[in-house]
Amino acid sequence: MRVILDTSVLVAATRSRNGASFQLLSMLPSSQFEIALTVSLYTEWQSVLTRPEHLPPGASAEAAIGFLRYLASIAHLQDVHFLWRPFLRDPDDDMVLECAVASSSRYIVTHNVKDFKRCAELNVQAVTPAEFLTFLRRPT
Repeated sequence: MRVILDTSVLVAATRSRNGASFQLLSMLPSSQFEIALTVSLYTEWQSVLTRPEHLPPGASAEAAIGFLRYLASIAHLQDVHFLWRPFLRDPDDDMVLECAVASSSRYIVTHNVKDFKRCAELNVQAVTPAEFLTFLRRPT
């Protein structure tokens, strides 16, 4: 199963090791799910996570880039050939949704579920990291 990790999940994981976001990232690579990634989403990840306010104490921007390169190395790299813009209110969210549709991802894992309300029209469900972890723990 492919999923998209919204930037908000990565930011939350850098802020706390106790939350669902950190737990989800700690599972990677996983036999239960694979993250999908486009160049534009990677660029957003890098732009946001190298900001000083998002770096963990004592970490450098180079360390953040190293972690993002690791995520990219285990991700399904997806080209987007059809744009769904404008579909959502925020163009950055449209970019996340386009990655999900192009990669046939079932879920967008985000802390901003309300921003992705319309994605269900394209057979993609927006869920929080905690909801996604609950889904993964269900017996099959």
